[in-house]
Amino acid sequence: MNRHLLPLLLSAAVALTACGGKPADPVAPAPADPVLQGQQLRFPAGHPQLLQLGRVAATPARTLTVDLPARLVWNEDRTQRIYPAFAGRVVQVYADVGQAVQPSSALAQVASPEFGVAQADTAKAQADAQLTQNALSRQRQLFEAGVVARKDLEQAEADAARARAEVQRAEARVRLYGGQGNNVDQRLAVVAGTAGVVVERNITPAQELRPEQSGPGVPPLFVISDPSSLWVVLDARESEVGVLKPGTRFELIVPTLPGQKFEGRVMATGDFIDPATRTIRVRGLVANPQRLLKSEMLATARITRELPAGVMVPTPAVRLEGAVHWVMVEVAPGTFEQREVDVGYQGQGETLVTSGLAAGEQVVNQNMLMLARQYRLALDAVRPAAVPASAARAGASR
Repeated sequence: MNRHLLPLLLSAAVALTACGGKPADPVAPAPADPVLQGQQLRFPAGHPQLLQLGRVAATPARTLTVDLPARLVWNEDRTQRIYPAFAGRVVQVYADVGQAVQPSSALAQVASPEFGVAQADTAKAQADAQLTQNALSRQRQLFEAGVVARKDLEQAEADAARARAEVQRAEARVRLYGGQGNNVDQRLAVVAGTAGVVVERNITPAQELRPEQSGPGVPPLFVISDPSSLWVVLDARESEVGVLKPGTRFELIVPTLPGQKFEGRVMATGDFIDPATRTIRVRGLVANPQRLLKSEMLATARITRELPAGVMVPTPAVRLEGAVHWVMVEVAPGTFEQREVDVGYQGQGETLVTSGLAAGEQVVNQNMLMLARQYRLALDAVRPAAVPASAARAGASR
């Protein structure tokens, strides 16, 4: 033996002894790729990817419970928002949040020179009406005595009628804002126009008010509402609009009131889709006699829906490509088929398939993307390679 090889052999023997004298394990062969036979993708028995695919059986269509996000707001049919009608300064505030009020109840008092002008107009209209009435009486006496012509009497009657109409207009304007008689005190009463509860107050003594302080984005002086009933604003998907017709009952569940359930009904459905959320606004009404519900509470509206004929599958089992829905069906152990289906309803958890799938068939609902990728790879592998155009022209020239 070559003396130069002896040290290398001794080193190899020592290394083998230190490792226990066992040779290295052979590398396991890679599993064979699934193949496409017709329209079916077949996996070899024991392929590790089969363990990653979740399957579930399609079940017959049944009653479906639909949960929709909801928000409580004031019942606008029983709500009044009060804004300043005249410029002025707040003298006194009589009402506060939580106080029950009746129509014409005084909420606050404002010192308003502008309102004083309206009061003065009423007093002047009353004085003018009295003057024209006296003139009419004189003209009537003179006409009966034959001193004046009939046209003079008719002119006096017209003047008196115009004066009475002006008095009615001026008095109605003053009464609308709480004024009485012809007293010019510049005291504007802020009064309630409906019965309810003061649910919001944005007014303080000595606050300066302006009529332009009104409209969207500007808080009203007072908000009066009847909290014994509230509106429920629902955001519904397009597929649920057919169920949410006026009169439809729903169950309202509020997370902050566990164990409490409230029943409401749909009052109106919008006619357009919100372009930002792709939902349709639906308005409902819920009774609140104990006033447990509060405006701006978040809730869930639960609606029971009767489904037509078909089968139910988990929503993750259905994929949409373009305008086509399809599922992957396991027709035999390890054999999958891509199948186009028609969808009648698609919710967050479950989807109704109206055709293309039968009850009891197994569909893939987990790792659909991985299976779809394997299907495309297998499909590309069996497609004939495209012939370059230059080669086709060369063959034709021969």
